[in-house]
Amino acid sequence: MSPCMSPLAELLAVIAPPTCLACREPLARAGPPVCSDCLRALPWLRGVRCPRCALPRHRAGACPAGGAAFDRAWAPLAHEGVARDLVAALKFRGALPAARVMAAQLAANLPSDLRVPEAVLVVVPPHPGRRRRRGYDPAALLARALAARTGVARRDCLRRAGPDVRQVGAGRAQRRRPGRIEIVLARAPPEAALLVDDVHTTGATLEACASALRAGGCRSVAAVTYTRAL
Repeated sequence: MSPCMSPLAELLAVIAPPTCLACREPLARAGPPVCSDCLRALPWLRGVRCPRCALPRHRAGACPAGGAAFDRAWAPLAHEGVARDLVAALKFRGALPAARVMAAQLAANLPSDLRVPEAVLVVVPPHPGRRRRRGYDPAALLARALAARTGVARRDCLRRAGPDVRQVGAGRAQRRRPGRIEIVLARAPPEAALLVDDVHTTGATLEACASALRAGGCRSVAAVTYTRAL
């Protein structure tokens, strides 16, 4: 038995062949968890992007992150196609190996100026009720795998308070309504934080997290996500 697989995983691998995490097509048993076609189709974000919001261009002319509590944002991929499928596999299908794939791509492309010595990975926390229903925390898995890849320390210093607010399906104005998302400190924050989450959409959750970190004395906050909604 492989030391990296549970008995149940070994049994399932014998009964049914593994499938690609993104397209769910059959894979070679000893191969990577994402097929070569999907890897080639990943929507990498290339070229010049706004360092503040991570978008390649601003539709309304002004940066949507102007005045945000985080200093900058970065993501290697657009939230579409294969990248969106990998996020969905991790968040909604319980495909936990997706976190390692996503972390490897994050680590391989993480800008050098974000790897400052004092930087610490800080997970964007889920609501406790959602964490219990799901049975795991996708952002925490991603941060743990990223820490293992980069050697950057990780600190869980934020927690979600208030009601369980679902962001999926909400409009931009609704997502960014003041007080909609309540984030509080669970312990002292680091001096420099790399906020880790799977997707950067409107930035409302990242903003709430960054505000809590700033209020606790954090000097710099950068939002690091796997994908950026365009």
